[in-house]
Amino acid sequence: MKPKINAGDRSQIQWADGNWVFIDIGFSSKGRTCGLLFGNGSPTNVQFADARGMITDRVKESKSIVNLVIEAPLSVCFDSSGNPKGRRIEKEGDKYRYWYTGPGCAVMVAAMYLIRDIHEAKTGVPVRLFEGFISYKHGTVMSDHKTDVSVLREVVRDPIKFSDSIYDVDALKSDPSDLLSSAFCVAGLDCGIPAVIKPNLSPHESV
Repeated sequence: MKPKINAGDRSQIQWADGNWVFIDIGFSSKGRTCGLLFGNGSPTNVQFADARGMITDRVKESKSIVNLVIEAPLSVCFDSSGNPKGRRIEKEGDKYRYWYTGPGCAVMVAAMYLIRDIHEAKTGVPVRLFEGFISYKHGTVMSDHKTDVSVLREVVRDPIKFSDSIYDVDALKSDPSDLLSSAFCVAGLDCGIPAVIKPNLSPHESV
């Protein structure tokens, strides 16, 4: 039985039983460019193939819903003419990381392969998707993959304290006419449009 993968909304960002998985996904052929964190565990840096296997195994072994946070674009936006357009959260001042360019596009492809693996896993455990967005570093301390997943977990552990770091679907459009959809529709998987966790704290403020 295949898992049902659906987008989560901000009301579902609650620590509860802690059955959360966080991945700062990378797409390197050799480097350990994925930061991976399970529940209350310690973050690690792993290669892409290892991350795919470990997360899929987690879904297969789980007895309850798995909440999966992927630091990559999980939804896409087009203007009313059908041209790609940045989502509102992707621009901050004169900085931007649009889903359809550069690193954003690369990690979105990596996420597609991960979601396909989970979809094809033989398990009936539901998977709830959330998008992580850590693009603009604040403060003097630079973060790495392990720090980034720890920061995402910090928001989930206390969503009330960090409520300004959580964005629902309505906050992703710049204009009412913008067309949003799941990033996985192009692969035949419509998982919906997940809430986005975009931490407003610097790396040294996390645990």
